Amino acid sequence: MRFKHFIFFLALSSAMMISCNSDNSTIEQENYENTREALLELEQKSPTKFLTVTSQDKKNLLGQTVIKGKLTNTATVAVFKDVTIQLFFYSKTKALLETDTETIFERLEPGQTREFKTKYFAPKGTDSVGLKVMNAKLGD
Repeated sequence: MRFKHFIFFLALSSAMMISCNSDNSTIEQENYENTREALLELEQKSPTKFLTVTSQDKKNLLGQTVIKGKLTNTATVAVFKDVTIQLFFYSKTKALLETDTETIFERLEPGQTREFKTKYFAPKGTDSVGLKVMNAKLGD
């Protein structure tokens, strides 16, 4: 008789644990979705905080400054596209000679890096070029 009670108690306990676990997984899923939505909203409000740009520049035979860069999306969930960057042309003494803007028409998934290349007839005396992400559109 005790063995039957033990089996009944074990079955009842297992059923309760399974039902509790399914409630916990539902709650965990809801918490995950809420956190993901909050993170997405934060990332979409400030794309410049989650987009980085690096570059190297050199002169070509035509006298143009060739800028090879990498654009990286460090966001966790937000997708960005059509990133506007500002270019700063500096002299050897770090005097700002000119600024310009360029849009990189690429789609960047979270964690993705895209390479780009652009050419400019930089102002006379340009020694280096700096880049800064100014804005981006939200990806679809």
